[in-house]
Parts: sequence; structure tokens; C-alpha cells
Amino acid sequence: MSTIEAKPCLHHSVADWQNNNRQLSATAEHERDVSHVIRQEGRGLRNETTIKTWWDESDTCRRLGERLWDVSRCKDSLESSAVEVDTEMEALTLAKEELEQALGATAVPLQVTQECLTLRQGRRGLELVGDPVEEELKQEVRLIKRVQQELQQHVGRTFEQLCVLQEARHQLTMDLQNKMDALDVDRICLSLTVKSAQISLKTNPLRIPPGTVTPQEWAQFSQYNVTVAQEAVLLSQQMRENASLTRSKLQNELEKQRRATEFALRKRTHTEEQSRQELEWQLKITEDEISEMEADIRGLDQDLRVKTASLKLAHTRLENRTCRPGMDLCRDQVQLGLVREVQQLEASIKALDQKLGEAQHSLQKMCLHHARMTQDLNRKQEALSLEQRSLNTRHRLTDATCAAVGGDKPAVTGVVPLANSSGRSRLRTLA
Repeated sequence: MSTIEAKPCLHHSVADWQNNNRQLSATAEHERDVSHVIRQEGRGLRNETTIKTWWDESDTCRRLGERLWDVSRCKDSLESSAVEVDTEMEALTLAKEELEQALGATAVPLQVTQECLTLRQGRRGLELVGDPVEEELKQEVRLIKRVQQELQQHVGRTFEQLCVLQEARHQLTMDLQNKMDALDVDRICLSLTVKSAQISLKTNPLRIPPGTVTPQEWAQFSQYNVTVAQEAVLLSQQMRENASLTRSKLQNELEKQRRATEFALRKRTHTEEQSRQELEWQLKITEDEISEMEADIRGLDQDLRVKTASLKLAHTRLENRTCRPGMDLCRDQVQLGLVREVQQLEASIKALDQKLGEAQHSLQKMCLHHARMTQDLNRKQEALSLEQRSLNTRHRLTDATCAAVGGDKPAVTGVVPLANSSGRSRLRTLA
């Protein structure tokens, strides 16, 4: 085979080769300078970003710690207010129960007083009088009804205040729960480090969640809840004090009226007892007088019969002497004496008969009056019996009145749940 000659290559000159070498060296030196600058800048940037990141993380941790302290302090304030609200709710519940007991205890005095009025309506005749006892009993009924009305108003206001306290407690509870949730979140955030397994990149972490508020609004919200709770507690304390004063005042009024009524009742009973004794004495001396009058009437009747027999004798003698014959029919002293005797006997009989009529009429009047006095005595005895029954009935008030408004407070052996009186469960302080 024939040998094929290769195409000759382009040969560069020595100057080009030298220029190329110098350019490569210059370029390498430039790139090394640039690399050096970049390395220095990178090292400075690394140091700067490391320090910046460390300071940012430290500042974030510091702010998280301060935020935890702020939230904890706010939580402590809320818990303190919640404890005050719980304590006041228990005290107000006890006050409400005492008011309800006082209101229920007024039923016995009212029933007793109305029963006394009904008993005294059983009096008959002139004994049914509008005396001071009746006025005191009616006044007592009006007073008890007024006491019941005032106590019922206090019970209603106390119940409404309990609802206000419960609502304030509910708001405190919700705020406390939010604070504890926030504390848990911030504690977790404070505990995280770059080596924590829970960290990762999130989608749009810089977004602002709906409902985000400013720190001022956050502080004002909790402060508002605390202020509302404190105002509710203060109002509740004033309400309990007013209820206690009202109960004491009403107790004094009821006790004063009870004593006035019983004094009037005892006085009336004493007066009726005196009147009954006076009437019994009048009946006794009237009966004695009737007995004497009956005896005198029998004496008058006996004398009248004797005088009538004597008149018959005189008449018979006069009639027989008219039978004398002739001149013997003479108006002698015997005749004149008989005439005077007849006249005297007729006058005596007439006087005795008139006196007997007067005595019988007087006896009849005394018997009628005796019957009236006997009837009145029976009515007085009935009225006195009714007054005594009223006094015995009012003995039930001795203990009932003391318990009606502000008696001895019931012993409290434990926490009284609000559900006993308002139907709502008592909220507990969150730990």
C-alpha cells in the first residue's frame, strides 16, 4: 500500500505559546484572588450569620421566657380571681339558702296568726268586738306578708348575682384554659433546639392566623375578665351584707310585733276574765235576790190568803148580823167595828195584791236579766276559751319566729355546691 501523507497541523509561534502561558497564569492568579476574596467573605458571612442566628435564637428564647413569665403572672391573677369568685359563690349560696330558710320559716307565724284571727271570729254576740288584739293580729299578718315579699326579693337578687358570678367564673375558666394552653405551646417552643427531632420546614410559617390580637388587646381582655370578676365579688359581698342587715331588721320587727300581739292578747284575756268574774258575782247576788224575792212573794201570797180568810170572816159576820130581827138590827159598835175591819182588810188585800204584782214583775225581770246574764256569761266563757286557745296556738311562735328571719346559722361541714340552689355545677379552679 502506498503511504498517505497526513495534513500538516497548524503550528503556533513561540510568542503565542508564551502569551498563552502568561494568560493561563494570570487567569489562575485572578481566579485564586477571587476565590480568596469569596472565601474570606464566606467565612465572614458564616461568622456573621452564625452570630446573628445565635443572637436571634437567644433573643427568641429570652422573649419566650418573658412571655411565659407574663402569661404565668396573668394566669396567677386569673386563678386568684377564680378562687375569690368560688369563695364568694359558696358564701352567697349559703346566704341564699339562709334567706330561703327564713322565707320558709315565715309560713308558721303567718299560719298561726291567721288561725288566731279565725278562732276569734268564733266569738258571739257582743263579745265579737274589734278590739286591739284584732288590730295587732291584722298588723302582724301585714308585717309577715311584707317580710315574705322582701325576703323573696332578696332571694331573687341573690340568684341573679349567682348567675353573674357563674358567668364571670366561666369567663375566667375559659381564659385560664387558654393561658395554660398558651403556656404549654410556649414551653414546647422554648424547649426546642436545632437538634430536636420535631423541627421541620413548614408551609408559609409567616402567615398571620385569623383571630390574632395585639399584646395590648391580650392584656386588656384578661384585665377585663379580672375586673368584671372583682366587681361581681364586691357587689355580692355588699348584697350579702344587705341581706344580713335586712334579716336582722325583719327579725326585730317580727319579734316586736309578736310581743305586742301577745301583750294585747294577754291583756284582753285578763280583761275578759275580770268581766266574767264580775258577771259571775252579779249572777250570784241576783240569784240570791231571786231566792229572797221568791220567799217574799210566797210570804205576800200567804199573807194575802190569810187576809182573804179574815175578810171572808168579816163578810160572813156582817152578812149574818143582817139577819137580826126588829130593833136588834142596830149599827152598834160591833157593826161599826166589822165595817172598819172589812175596810181595813180590803185596803190591806189591795196593797198586798199590788205589792205581790210588783214583786212578781220584778222577779220576772230579774229572771229575764238572769237569763241574759247567763247567756252573756256563756259567751264570755266561750270567748275566754277562744282567747286561751289563741294564746296556746301562739306558743308555736316561740321558736318559729327566731328561725324565721336570721335564726342560728346552719353549721357548714363542707363546701356547699352551687347546684343545690341554682342548678349549675360549681366550676373548679384550674391548676
